[in-house]
Amino acid sequence: MTSSQEERIRFLISEEIAIVDYDPLWPASFNQEASLLRQTLPSSIVRKIGHFGSTSVPGLASKPIIDILVEVRSLEQTRNEIVPILQASGYEYFWRPNTSHPHGRTRLRAVGEILEVAAYSKLKRILAAETPHDRAAYTEKKTEYIVSVTQRAKIFFQSR
Repeated sequence: MTSSQEERIRFLISEEIAIVDYDPLWPASFNQEASLLRQTLPSSIVRKIGHFGSTSVPGLASKPIIDILVEVRSLEQTRNEIVPILQASGYEYFWRPNTSHPHGRTRLRAVGEILEVAAYSKLKRILAAETPHDRAAYTEKKTEYIVSVTQRAKIFFQSR
């Protein structure tokens, strides 16, 4: 990793965390960006493109950042073919390994029937105020809540 990449990562993880009310235009913003990605990226590598994270949950307060998951067939092809396309389009690429998944991907699916949107919104606002320039701490402090919701979701769906 070059020094400029390290500086950019340091900037991004210390950038102010701003939680805003849900914006009903977020799904349309995702759809527009996903459409552009489908036109730009090689369909032989891309399996699907999905909206995930807090902006995909109606009513949930969030950082105003649309999280897009591009599911691919090959990480090597992604690095060689997709990354240059995205960088040429103004995206920034950062590989972030995830110790819980061998390929480094993270996927969070919010369960609308279980997730208490108001409670999670309140928690996010509190944590953003407590850790305004520390994204790692902000994310870590949300973990207990997310794990509890995930466990309740598993129980809910197993009982159906």
